[in-house]
Amino acid sequence: MKKILLGVGTLAIVGYLGTVGYIHMSDKSRSEKLMVEATTPDLAMRNMFYQKGCDYCHTSGAELPFYTHVPGVKQLMEYDIRSGTKYFSLEPTLNALKKGEKVPEADLAKIETAIATGLMPLQRYTMMHWSASLDEAERAQIVDWVKSQRSRYYQSSSVADSKLQPLPDLVDINHEKVELGNILYHDTRLSSDNTVSCATCHPLNKAGVDGDATSTGVQGQKGGVNAPTVYNAVFNAEQFWDGRAADLQKQAGGPPLNPVEMASTSWDEIIAKLSQDTTLTERFNKVYPEGYTGDTITDAIAEFEKTLITPNSPFDKYMKGDKEALTPQQLRGYTLFKENKCDTCHVGQNIGGQSYDLMGLKADYFADRKRDITPDDRGRYNVTKDPRDMHRFKTPGLRNIAHTGPYFHDAAAADLNQAVTMMLKYQVGKTLPDQDVKDIVAFLESLTGEMPAISLVPEE
Repeated sequence: MKKILLGVGTLAIVGYLGTVGYIHMSDKSRSEKLMVEATTPDLAMRNMFYQKGCDYCHTSGAELPFYTHVPGVKQLMEYDIRSGTKYFSLEPTLNALKKGEKVPEADLAKIETAIATGLMPLQRYTMMHWSASLDEAERAQIVDWVKSQRSRYYQSSSVADSKLQPLPDLVDINHEKVELGNILYHDTRLSSDNTVSCATCHPLNKAGVDGDATSTGVQGQKGGVNAPTVYNAVFNAEQFWDGRAADLQKQAGGPPLNPVEMASTSWDEIIAKLSQDTTLTERFNKVYPEGYTGDTITDAIAEFEKTLITPNSPFDKYMKGDKEALTPQQLRGYTLFKENKCDTCHVGQNIGGQSYDLMGLKADYFADRKRDITPDDRGRYNVTKDPRDMHRFKTPGLRNIAHTGPYFHDAAAADLNQAVTMMLKYQVGKTLPDQDVKDIVAFLESLTGEMPAISLVPEE
């Protein structure tokens, strides 16, 4: 009996080694076709991603080898691909490296976290794909490359390598445009019934939010999602929860023509009203010789919104070298923030706003919510129509977060304690002691900065 078992075991080992050896040679041949001459560190990193087969599970267009259709292997690969694309898409990184452009800031953070902590590659995957294994030298090479990208494109000169960066004190602006944009931001004539302005839903004396679950437009209509703050929005990669606006100007053009928000039927309707204001029109034409258009109006508003930054928070001061700027509790919260990988998605100057992440990585958020799914709950999918983007939302910036509740796109969290607890459950898969949650909240409170010293048109 022992001989039989030994023989079966030997056959199993031989079968495993033969299968894995074949997979290794197939992976090697395939990656060699995808690799290019490594004339730069970025191209060398691109080659490594293909060599390790990262694109198998973290892109949508990888050409899978024929062995992935073998029963058993097929199911494993399908599971790995579903899981991989759920957490992270490598496509923007590969595309950026191919073009010699900067890699998205949040992608760098996710790659660094996965590699530095040993989360990737999965041991189960490397058991079948030997070439995917990473030794310590290779891990160090990837982490060093991430840091070089961050230093080259994102890092403040006053701050050592960090996923989080302080806000600048100023941004470049055209002051004449800012003055016009300030007026138009507070001008109710952008709405069909002259009752709603940008400041109605984003009041500047209330951290740029109205504090409601969803904002109220013309004739008392309610929007579908919680209004994000306008402060520091200039530092977001894109605008709106679903990223449908590429920049502040595109965002400013949305609400005036939205039938629920301002409900104007056209820019011509708005321009006709503004043109009756001879003083404003004269000032506007001096700055914009082409006069009122949808583009010039939104350009002015966007230029004004660029001034809405809130630097010099206690955290900013700490990052710039003032080690007394944070309390001991806030420092513990900052440590917990990093230990629980919150800085994987909340990165950069706005500490967020750089990526789209699945709402419910570790638990089914929408099933637990016990509320009907609405079209707005589809998130990024509404823009891309890519099934992988269903329920993905732009990770919000955390600046002034202590004053911008309620939280999440659906306003499901009433306060920061609840928001942190929910994020730990649904995005991290953890439950922390109450004191740890309070410490993280204390850190978040340290992100409240100084309101800009601008002359505001009275909102009434």
